[in-house]
Amino acid sequence: MKIRIIAGFALLLMTTLYATGQQKTPFQGKVGKTLAGSEEWWPDPVTPPAHAPNVVWILLDDVGYGASSSFGGLIQTPTFDSLANNGLRYTNFHTAAICAPTRAALLTGRNSHYVGVGGFSHVAMSAGFPGWSGRIPNDKGTIAQILQSGGYNTFAVGKYGLTPDEEATDAGPFDRWPGGKGFEQFFGFLGSQTDQYEPDLVENNAHIKTDGRHLNDQITDKAIGYIQKQQQAAPGKPFFLYYAPGAVHAPHQVAPEYSNRYKGVFDEGWDRYREKVLANQVRLGVVPKNAQLPERNSDVPAWDQLPAEKKKLYARFMETYAGYLTYTDACVGRLISYLKQANLLDNTVVVVMIGDNGASKEGTFQGTLQPRNLIGKQTEEEQFRYNLSRIDDIGLPQGKNTNYPLGWAQATNTPFRQWKQDANAEGGTHNPLIIFYPRGIKEQGGIRTQYSHVIDILPTTLDLVGIKAPEVIRNVPQDTIQGYSLFKTLNDAGATATHRVQHYYIFGARSIYANGWKAATAHHPDAIDYVKTRGSGWKGDPDRWEKDVWELYNLDEDFNERVNLAKKYPEKLEALKKLFDQQAEKNNLYPLIDWEDVYEKRIHKNYKPAVYGATAPAAGK
Repeated sequence: MKIRIIAGFALLLMTTLYATGQQKTPFQGKVGKTLAGSEEWWPDPVTPPAHAPNVVWILLDDVGYGASSSFGGLIQTPTFDSLANNGLRYTNFHTAAICAPTRAALLTGRNSHYVGVGGFSHVAMSAGFPGWSGRIPNDKGTIAQILQSGGYNTFAVGKYGLTPDEEATDAGPFDRWPGGKGFEQFFGFLGSQTDQYEPDLVENNAHIKTDGRHLNDQITDKAIGYIQKQQQAAPGKPFFLYYAPGAVHAPHQVAPEYSNRYKGVFDEGWDRYREKVLANQVRLGVVPKNAQLPERNSDVPAWDQLPAEKKKLYARFMETYAGYLTYTDACVGRLISYLKQANLLDNTVVVVMIGDNGASKEGTFQGTLQPRNLIGKQTEEEQFRYNLSRIDDIGLPQGKNTNYPLGWAQATNTPFRQWKQDANAEGGTHNPLIIFYPRGIKEQGGIRTQYSHVIDILPTTLDLVGIKAPEVIRNVPQDTIQGYSLFKTLNDAGATATHRVQHYYIFGARSIYANGWKAATAHHPDAIDYVKTRGSGWKGDPDRWEKDVWELYNLDEDFNERVNLAKKYPEKLEALKKLFDQQAEKNNLYPLIDWEDVYEKRIHKNYKPAVYGATAPAAGK
């Protein structure tokens, strides 16, 4: 009887141990009472396809379409330029208009509300509904889990942004930390923003102290170190690296040697910047030849009308931002140089997403240096005078919330309207994409114009490495991946786009794309409304949703939304609005939650965190 129990336990143990991460493999040997009457069996080890490439995903933060030189901007990014010139530029790629939804969609290949991240994983911006919990369900596996189950090592450095605030302590639980989502090594921060010299730093499952260097330097060293150790232990084994710096999200902090490179470069101002960049973009072929600029946003003053002291201050903010982006490109350059020196680069897929949304409007009208909670307590003049008095701190470690003013956000979003958070506008959702893979892409410097979205990167990667998404991950049956692979476009510029319908929603702003047409509406109050009113004046308008005005654009003919066709084609608009509602129902978007709900603290009310006793009772009591 005892032998039977042991044998049964052995069978159970073997079945469990030989699970590949996808499905359990039944024990195929023979268990007798003695070894003589038994047959050993070992499953084949999990190995990736022969010659499977390494994969590096690079995701920057808060970069507009017209910032980097790779897509016509005036900020020098030689590493990205080289990758693009030896790979492909995708000029019709889209993100989710704000960081956490983009990252959730990227890592899972599914729409952000569909995986529970319609807002953030922060307490203030998550809610107890399927699309808003800030918690990615286990049946929506990540790229790291998929590749790990296919024999890859998986590393992540930089910004994660998808761990609920309540769980982001050294007590966990850790299943929603990067390690719980398939990353075998992680070094970076869990939140949305951190000081670059004093970061809220995490390595694997514990908070650690920083070494005092800029975070970009630290994450680059870690990334290289992870790969070096892995290749020494298992030469040729493929790896997946998710490289996601906090850059260039606020705070804009960078050594003066980088920001000072741009002294005087932006003295002509944001209006002239837009004109120069559009000309560059036309020359590069990343916008149509007949492209025109949309009108300057009404919230942005003409540069020529500004007094000299404002020009001086605003230009310094932009010099710092530019230096920060160039420095970030240099850090990526260190990583690429290592891969080349280690003879790994030719068989590495490098996917570069220059921004998880458009350029940020969170620097408000004057730019910022002080904590956000102080901004709403100052008049515009007081804020400007404060910033001017600290102009020498811009970009330095003591500039703890450095962010540029609204005019530069519009400029670096050239040629699009609006900015980060605006899911209704291409300025919020249209970002540069570069795919580089020497062994797999024949054309160098090619342009691809097919419509694509961040959920498409995961299935594209799986096609490139030759791994299918498993039906089961960690014993959990997996839901459908919603993205569409770009694989056919890599060596066929004329391949038909397969991503035909896509919805967008960020705290009220919303839109729907379908076969070249787009219906969209802004929504109020938005973040700028709260800046204008100093946080007052929006205390509950139950009819605000009915006041939203929808617009209609033919993006095939008007890629940057200059001509509103809503009055000309009302039936088309109504059909798209109906389609948006269908997509919203399918993807758990409802209920509609906006910035008023966030600022008035109407959400996350019923959450009950775990409570633990502070101390154990004394012995004998």
